[in-house]
Amino acid sequence: MMFRPTFAAAVLAASLLAAVPAGAGVGDLLVAPTRLVLDGRKGAEVVLNNIGDEPATYRISVELRRMTPDGGLIEVDQPTAEDRLAQEMIVYAPRRVTLAPRQPQSVRVSARAPQGLPDGEYRVHLLFRAIPPARSAAAAPEEPGKGLRFALIPVYGVTIPVIARFGNLQAKAGIANVHLDTSAGRLAVALDLSRSGDRSTFGEVRVLKPGVKDPIAIQKAVAVYKEVTTRKVTIPVDEAFQGDVRGPVIVQYVETYADGSHTIAETRTVLR
Repeated sequence: MMFRPTFAAAVLAASLLAAVPAGAGVGDLLVAPTRLVLDGRKGAEVVLNNIGDEPATYRISVELRRMTPDGGLIEVDQPTAEDRLAQEMIVYAPRRVTLAPRQPQSVRVSARAPQGLPDGEYRVHLLFRAIPPARSAAAAPEEPGKGLRFALIPVYGVTIPVIARFGNLQAKAGIANVHLDTSAGRLAVALDLSRSGDRSTFGEVRVLKPGVKDPIAIQKAVAVYKEVTTRKVTIPVDEAFQGDVRGPVIVQYVETYADGSHTIAETRTVLR
């Protein structure tokens, strides 16, 4: 996802933050990869790329976010002891970068487990936030009779999850309550995705129709984090199958890795 802010009118500046969880890009910033999983033995890199036409500065910080049953992410107001451990163990540098147009920059990220850390999964979210350039009041002089004018300068951000795992962690998943949904104005498949165990899950939800090669509906990058045991997922049906979706289907939740994939939940049902 990419877009460039085009609105501003100046004398006084106010900042607006649009943080995009797990986004690949927003404003003039591209971030890759969109998710990191660390094991404490070696670090990883996140590459930032300024695809705009002007130099840009970004501040990098750690945030805590909690998943809701509908799959959304909300900021954590009262961190738990586990949250604080996660914040303390994630190390990254640099914490502020200025990029020329079309210039990439790597940010090193690692997890340093304190002595005696219990096995488990720990998660924070890295926020890459644009710092708006200073603007001169003379750039937009006040017009007689118009009164005081304010500038709304959008400040965009990208967030990605950073997950540290220690020990032999396991997770199981399940699929239930599969049904058709038209609440968004088009045909979709809605379902409940459950998780149990001591780690999160991440992958694709696929809806397959017997005799059809490709999924009739697919949702990628579906996570179920540790703080929820069930989340709702709604997947728009592909345009080619909007009129022919009813009948028997196979629904799969497939964990995806750099070197392959593994189906961790599957159910068969009939859409009516």
